[in-house]
Amino acid sequence: MQPRLNYREANPAAFEAMLAFESFARSTGIDHNLYTLIKMRASQINGCAFCIDMHGKDLLEHGESLDRLLLLTAWREVPIFTDKERAVLELTECVTRISEGGVPQHVYENVRKHFSEKEYVDLLMAINAINCWNRISISTGMFPGCFVSA
Repeated sequence: MQPRLNYREANPAAFEAMLAFESFARSTGIDHNLYTLIKMRASQINGCAFCIDMHGKDLLEHGESLDRLLLLTAWREVPIFTDKERAVLELTECVTRISEGGVPQHVYENVRKHFSEKEYVDLLMAINAINCWNRISISTGMFPGCFVSA
């Protein structure tokens, strides 16, 4: 199995633009594990094996429990996620599946119980950044274990 192409080499300016987007999203101050839960959940929805692998390992390295990682797809059904995390996970799902129903008012209001307007936009940037990465990874045929040099 081989990736379709090395997008970093094919279009370095596009890669640099994505790195700038990611750098901005990371610089907003969102807690690392929450930021990575966003990445993990969006990647699960989008079916991006490369990103699921990378962000799952990152979560484990930063002390996330295996139970929470394994149960992330069923976050509504288990009591191991906080109300704040649940609000963010629901927003992540809505934004990732934006064409299916947008972001309902109750989702916005639930997130705003925990985050300011600025932080809401920060969350949107994080969600959109991972959705962009997922689409690039899937479209170029990336998979866990493949290595595309910078």
